[in-house]
Amino acid sequence: MADMHLVDDIRAKDAKQESIRDGFGRGLLAAGKQNDQVVGVCADLTDSTKMSLFAEAFPERFIEAGISEQNIVTVGSGLAAMGKVPFVSSYAAFSPGRNWEQIRTTICLNDRGVKIVGSHAGLYTSPDGATHQALEDIALTRALPNMVVLVPCDSVESEKMALAMTNDPRPNYVRLARGASAVITTSKTPFEIGRAYIFREGTDVTLIATGTMTYQALVAADMLHKDGISAEVIHVPTIKPLDEKTILASVKKTGIVVTAEEAQGIGGLGGAVAELLGEQLPTRMKRIGMQDQFGESASKPEELLKHFGLDAVHIALAAHQLIDIRAA
Repeated sequence: MADMHLVDDIRAKDAKQESIRDGFGRGLLAAGKQNDQVVGVCADLTDSTKMSLFAEAFPERFIEAGISEQNIVTVGSGLAAMGKVPFVSSYAAFSPGRNWEQIRTTICLNDRGVKIVGSHAGLYTSPDGATHQALEDIALTRALPNMVVLVPCDSVESEKMALAMTNDPRPNYVRLARGASAVITTSKTPFEIGRAYIFREGTDVTLIATGTMTYQALVAADMLHKDGISAEVIHVPTIKPLDEKTILASVKKTGIVVTAEEAQGIGGLGGAVAELLGEQLPTRMKRIGMQDQFGESASKPEELLKHFGLDAVHIALAAHQLIDIRAA
């Protein structure tokens, strides 16, 4: 396995934490400097989605559309038709949550290379409660033909992702978390749209995670190691198209799978992996995710992860259960 150049000790007391949306804001600014065809459109949430860095640097290439989520994606489609590279941003609860039909018809049906930025997704929008915690967005966008679905694990990867999206001609959806989360990758960690990465090698169980849950999977692997279990951790920053080769090779080796995502367990990463394995390599698996529930308010995201069974402890427990079944 190539060196993934991860942070040496992600659990250190002084380990860096930063919001994933902050990294994306820096990446979009860099993309704007590299390519004068990049434009930004926002639905009155410029500061919150961190598009403010781009807007301040390139006011002539930025459109503040107001609170009109349906409008920002149709404007984006028109800009893409004219050769621009539009990034349109709002909260994920509203885009793709509110404007899914416009995304489907004006962007995906016409195969326009619009980059849809869904910020404040998942449980890291902890204080705002269920209305603003988009948990269905991966499933919504993954179902759309032509759409690429991206979920960075930290602020460093999201910065790289913004630059990569600029050079991808397809419609893209990227899911960004609000609250600060662990930084586990470095500037040297590889990223390419369409690739999954083995962050830790193992032989007994495959842990497949995306977004903020990749950190939880790595912590779970440490817990399992103490119990004598060797866990392989695969980080999946691209949900669609799925890196089938990497996943199948790992599962052939370990024989059991736990997926982990900070989203609905229906239709997201777990669904994609289950579909792949069901067709090509039937395997016993457990999906860690929201179990047909809405979120709740909390002062810290960690409280919600524990409450809904999405933390490292529950990932490790699921691995133990699968291993016990295999041994029986």
